[in-house]
Amino acid sequence: MRKTFHLIAAARPNFMKIAPLYHALNAARDWAEPVVVHTGQHYDANMSDAFFADLRLPAPDHNLEIGSGSHAEQTAGVMIAYERLCLAARPDWVIVVGDVNSTLACGLVAKKLCLNLAHLEAGLRSRDRTMPEEINRLATDAISDLLWTPSEDADDNLRAEGVAAERIVRVGNIMIDSYELVRDRIAEQAMAAKLGLAGQGFGVVTLHRPSNVDHRETLAQIVASLCTVAATLRLVFVVHPRTRKRLEDFGLMPQIAAAAGITIVEPIGYIEFMSLVQESQLVITDSGGVQEETTYLDIPCLTLRDTTERPITISQGTNRLVIPADLERSVGAALDGDWPRSRCPALWDGHTAGRVVASLRQVCGV
Repeated sequence: MRKTFHLIAAARPNFMKIAPLYHALNAARDWAEPVVVHTGQHYDANMSDAFFADLRLPAPDHNLEIGSGSHAEQTAGVMIAYERLCLAARPDWVIVVGDVNSTLACGLVAKKLCLNLAHLEAGLRSRDRTMPEEINRLATDAISDLLWTPSEDADDNLRAEGVAAERIVRVGNIMIDSYELVRDRIAEQAMAAKLGLAGQGFGVVTLHRPSNVDHRETLAQIVASLCTVAATLRLVFVVHPRTRKRLEDFGLMPQIAAAAGITIVEPIGYIEFMSLVQESQLVITDSGGVQEETTYLDIPCLTLRDTTERPITISQGTNRLVIPADLERSVGAALDGDWPRSRCPALWDGHTAGRVVASLRQVCGV
């Protein structure tokens, strides 16, 4: 009898994480039926539909169309809509990924309905409980039946929290599967050439964390640092909708627009974005996934945060935590070659989805 697996997607990183797993489960249709559930947490077409197209995902089987709101509004909205869906047609397993509000919301619904729950990318910890994502990670891991981890440090975190060993399965980094899934198309995209930067050194910038963009003083300092860096290194700033709104609200957009060395780009699809990253000399970000992708590609990553839930990108990769005041010096160090090279972590090999499917096959007894 075929088993039904709900794959929960809500935001850009989720789309990338479910895509390889969808394809792997779709290839096992003799016993597995993957069902894509899009919560609608990211409703901007550039932040959602483009990623589905890039990763060859079908249109979602279900779209909860939740949209924006406060953390409570978003989490509650997803819970209400997803519970209705599960009551209408109960899945055998609910698979949540990452650490967004929809991850926790759908996880809570699953366990309240006594459904099997698996968390892909489990065990990551920043130790910073002021981050909403950290709360989502902790709570989701606490209630999940099966925890698929990307690295040894994640295993250690779960064991320290008392999670039974039989619930922890290290499968590797699903983000690398996403990259390998479309590597050829990324190479063909040539985004740097399209932006007139072919053959030129440049850096890529992405920002969206509330700690960086929601306070004028902090964002102003970051903008000033970026403008200083842009005097010596061309920067391509892929502006998240949240960040654009804050830049406009705080009157900082003219300063960015006036910087001759900064090219502003609207949100773009995964293939276009990774084409830029792949050709860049360095990346300045506060994203989680980009820390992993740059480690895999051996590209310097300057993360504008105090903590990271992916410390393996520091211990084995090209990532370093940087404060805005130190950004110019850190960029100079990276350009001078005074930066660590990557030692790609174990199981970051493009075959994580296959290991997840093998794990499901075992627990389902098929």
